[in-house]
Amino acid sequence: MWSALEAPPREEPLAYRRQVLPVYAITPFSMLDFPDRIACIVWFSGCNMRCSYCHNPQIVRSKGKKDERAVFSFLEKRQGLLDGVVLSGGEATSYPGVIDFAFQIKNMGFALKLDTNGLRPDVIERFLEGKLLDYVALDYKASPGKFKTVTGVDKYSAFERSLEMLLSQSQVPFEVRTTVHTTFLYENDVADIIVACGMASWGWQSLLRHATCASVQA
Repeated sequence: MWSALEAPPREEPLAYRRQVLPVYAITPFSMLDFPDRIACIVWFSGCNMRCSYCHNPQIVRSKGKKDERAVFSFLEKRQGLLDGVVLSGGEATSYPGVIDFAFQIKNMGFALKLDTNGLRPDVIERFLEGKLLDYVALDYKASPGKFKTVTGVDKYSAFERSLEMLLSQSQVPFEVRTTVHTTFLYENDVADIIVACGMASWGWQSLLRHATCASVQA
């Protein structure tokens, strides 16, 4: 067990991480994406799902354009101006160095929010153990019977572990959200999702109203 005051074990050698470009773009300012905080959004490239209605396909299918140092350089200039940082994508938990990356952001004094599809419960567990998160938004793509159809992967059990992990803790506030694409999800599907979430905060968003990272980039 370790916390944001104590450096976590490194996931990948630093020299390796300096050779990769995990970040597609940075949205420098948002008052909508992190409840009660003024934040920036770090968009990670790549994703471990292939949703046919994906609102950010350019991030999912493209290589990154920025490395960690570019993000830290940006954040150094925003200390005292921003309250928090949102890790989004794509899928932030797919980046091998994300825990150490998050640790460094926390030590700069920023609150941290994770947007995730939940397919990496092992990474989410490390985030929680390290007390690195201040908020989580978990995407509930579909109920078990339609999960593979919607996401392109047969990994509902991994998502379910992440959901149960968040439901079983009270330390970090979180929300569960669903993009309702009427080609795939019907009223009974949404009802099943709400039941599975129990008392968690759940929200829906229509496909056409969902914002994309292309709105503001740096």
